[in-house]
Amino acid sequence: MPLQTRSDPSPADLSPLAKGEPPRDCALCPRLYAFREEVAAEYPGWWNAPVPAFGDPAAWLAIVGLAPGKHGAHRTGRPFTGDYAGDLLFATLAKFGLSNGCYDSRPDDGLRLDGAIIINAVKCLPPQNKPLPAEVHNCRRFYTHQLAMLPDARVMIALGQIAHSTVIRNLGARQADFKFGHLAEHRLPDGRVLIDSYHCSRYNTNTGRLTAEMFEAVFARAAEVRSTG
Repeated sequence: MPLQTRSDPSPADLSPLAKGEPPRDCALCPRLYAFREEVAAEYPGWWNAPVPAFGDPAAWLAIVGLAPGKHGAHRTGRPFTGDYAGDLLFATLAKFGLSNGCYDSRPDDGLRLDGAIIINAVKCLPPQNKPLPAEVHNCRRFYTHQLAMLPDARVMIALGQIAHSTVIRNLGARQADFKFGHLAEHRLPDGRVLIDSYHCSRYNTNTGRLTAEMFEAVFARAAEVRSTG
């Protein structure tokens, strides 16, 4: 099956949390909108739109990512699909029994998540993978809506500091009270538990900042938290 084109379904059509998705032509962030149009002109067969949530709407675990990667989710239309970060993330989800089917870097590979869901802090591709604070703020409305649709997700994993900050700011809490760190664990004001991880990017793994064992330790701890309450 070819990758989606710009005339194909909107993010809401593909999302388990449809009511919380932005429209396909979302222009809340002028810089991101312009960059999306620029990439679409070069690669018209790509998804080239806000990337919807992916996973189980009855999940016990919510994974908060940063934003779509250019050659990953922005190309394929599914979070973490088609780049190295997805290779590590989906292999880890499979190891912990949180997926069904085989990940094959394609949105039509038949992969399903079971007990887990991925919602990003920013829905659109940012230049150099670096959203501006105002863009993170603009997109938080979608994150807030979607998290409210996940009452069973009592455990959360934040992939990187921006994702961590989105979780904390959404609660109106002080960042200083919830410091980011790999495997740092936070009891949130809403009763959920947040566990931090370095982002599973190629840069972090190539430099040794994050290893597969370190990443797996985060998911192992999430499973322990779920089992002990």
